[in-house]
Parts: sequence; structure tokens; C-alpha cells
Amino acid sequence: MVSFRYLHTADIHLDSPLKGLTGQDGSAADRVRTATREALDRLVSLAIEEKVSFLIIAGDLYDGDWRDYNTGLFFVAQMGRLNAANIPVYLLHGNHDAESQITKRLDLPSNVHVFGTRGPETFRLDELGVALHGHSFRQRDVTDNLVPNYPEPVKRAFNIGVLHTACGMGGHENYAPCSLNDLVNKGYDYWALGHVHQAAVLHKRPYVVFPGNLQGRHVRETGAKGACLVTVSDREIVELETIPCDVVRWAVLPVSLAGASDMGHVMDRLRETLETAVANESDGRLLACRIVLEGRTEAHDRLISSGEQLLADARASALGLGEEVAWVEKVITATEATLDPEVLAQREDTIGELQRMLQDAKSDLSLLAQIEDDIGELVRRLPHEVRTEIDDNILKSAIAGDYEALLCDVAPYLSARLIGGEA
Repeated sequence: MVSFRYLHTADIHLDSPLKGLTGQDGSAADRVRTATREALDRLVSLAIEEKVSFLIIAGDLYDGDWRDYNTGLFFVAQMGRLNAANIPVYLLHGNHDAESQITKRLDLPSNVHVFGTRGPETFRLDELGVALHGHSFRQRDVTDNLVPNYPEPVKRAFNIGVLHTACGMGGHENYAPCSLNDLVNKGYDYWALGHVHQAAVLHKRPYVVFPGNLQGRHVRETGAKGACLVTVSDREIVELETIPCDVVRWAVLPVSLAGASDMGHVMDRLRETLETAVANESDGRLLACRIVLEGRTEAHDRLISSGEQLLADARASALGLGEEVAWVEKVITATEATLDPEVLAQREDTIGELQRMLQDAKSDLSLLAQIEDDIGELVRRLPHEVRTEIDDNILKSAIAGDYEALLCDVAPYLSARLIGGEA
């Protein structure tokens, strides 16, 4: 009876810039900047400690072309560690590291086996009774279903298909499209997938697995990130475990400010939320947080007008927990004022006049047309990645061309800025 274990990882995106770091310094920000390298280092250490038989990387090792050769040299050095431990690596190129995306190349250690781009390729480990089948991307935009061309399973072997695909999962470009049935019916024992950054087991017997990415890179990639450790005995999977490898863990932290009467209460609740999250969610890692302030509060107007000071205070609270315990990426104010807009509109001052003007503006067709002329074309020129990653509701309304909703969003903001300025 042959027993062995292997690691399955994908979407390492080595040296990918983590988002939210513009203008930030300090040890926590430095840790975030180097997170993808440290995660790969942890993965390699895990492979050596667990004495795995091989490692699979199912695409997007890199994040496009390198800024310099240090990215490739770091990867070569890590593979050298595995070579010294006699652990082979089976590497498939995905859309981010396709031949058309990566112009720099380095010779890899002899233990690294790269799946070809001209068609599916099979690597056999006869001593383990394993056959690995994979097809690397030649160009970024692979729109064909690659699965039908994968070879038939090798008889009396444990067959692993390695593929970079969305497999119908939403929120990702539909590269190398295929269905779950395509994979299940191929006759392989395990499909080592990549491309989707959220870990998921889509099917068992055969196993169809996304390990997720190795390290979360921004606030939409929250929670633990790592690789799958698979144990096989007599050609049957007896255990599949996800092992965290991340060094920075992202979290969105809602803070209820219902009943908070001033900024002192706001900061007390923010600190309490940070402390609880560090204790329950970080698992000893640096917790990178986006804080969302919610609820109806008398402090709403001050919060809207605080801007950079609010973020600085939140980051100071995080630093108060320790040098590399928590780091605040952004603070979003989604609170509500205790004053009703209709009441504000009755005021006989600048605030009341503004409120009445904004209420009338929503039905002013000429004003809506002017907004379209002024900002519509500018918004349409924004790059796709910017348009799809905006969190601000006002900008979302502008991008959608819903200028009536934009005015609805702007009205409480402008009122709050004026009222906050009075305080």
C-alpha cells in the first residue's frame, strides 16, 4: 500500500503590491509590503517540515512582469530549498504568468517541472503511482475549454489534473472556462485548480479543489489564506487539510456607534472592536483592518468632517495594541445623523438653504444633464480595475450613471460637512 502527501497551492502573486499602503511607513506597513514573500517562505518551510512528496502550484505564481530580477531570484532560492530536501515542484503558468505576460526568465532548479504551453503535458511519479496532467497558459486571455484535450487517466495511477480556471465561479475573469461536470467526468482523482482566490472544495470523489490564494492582498480577500495538504493512501484521499500560510490577515470590522454621543465614545468603541478582532481573528498574525462605522449617532456630522484625523486616530489606536499587531487600511463612515433631513430643510440659514436646494436638485433635469456633461465622460475613461474596485457609494453612483442617486448620497455628506464645521 502506497501512502504519500502533497501540497496544492495557487495564486501566490509574488511581489504583488498590497493595496492601501500609499504614503504609509512603519514596521506594520513594511510587513504588509513583504507579505507575499513571507507567505511563500512559510509554504516552503511547511513542505519541508511535513516531508511532502511534491508541491503543486496551479498558476499565477507571479503578478505579471517583474519590476526587477529580485522577484525571480527569490522564487529560485525558495525552490532551491525544496531541491535540497528532494521535494519536486510541478508548476503551471496561469493568466498572470503566461508567456505573453512574463518577459524575464531565470533557469529553475532541476526539481521544478513546468507544464508546457503547446498542449497538455503529463508528469509521472512511478514510485508513488502518480500522474500529473496540466496545460500552462501561453497568453493571458485563454477563452477555450482546455479540459477536453487533457489526456485520459493513467490506469492504476492516482491522477491529478492541474488547471487554472474560474470553473463558473463568479467574480473572476472566465479564463479557460469549464464546468464542474467537465472535471468530474474526466476520471481523475483530484483536480488542483487555481485562479479563484477563495478556498473551496467543489466536489469530493473526485476532489475538485481551489486552495485560494496564499496571502490576501486587499480587503476583499479576508480571512485565513493558505495551501491544501492532501494525504493519499492506496490511491484514496484520506485527509484534505487547509494550512494557513498568510502573514497578514485582512478583516472588515463593523463598529456600531448607535447611541454614541461624541468622538470620545466613538474612539472607545473603535478600540474595543480592534482588541476583540485581534484576540479572535488574527491567529497571531498582523491584522490589516478596514473599519466601517455604522449606526445613528450624534457624532455623525463630526465624523463626516473629520477626514484624515479620524484615520490617524484609528491607526494610533491600532499601534497602541503593539508594534505589529493591527494596522488600519481605511475608515469608512457609514453612520446616520440623528437630525431628520426634513427638519434641516426648515432651518433659516445656510444649512437649511443647502438642504432645500439639494432636495430640488434630484428632479432638476437640466442639472442632471449638466452633471452628465461634466463628469460622465471622465468617469467612463477610468480603467476597468479602478471602476470595479471603488468602495465609495458616491463614486459608485457616478460610475453607474445614476446621478439622482449620486445627489441623494451627496446631500447628507454636504450637510454633515457644514454642521460639523459649526461644532
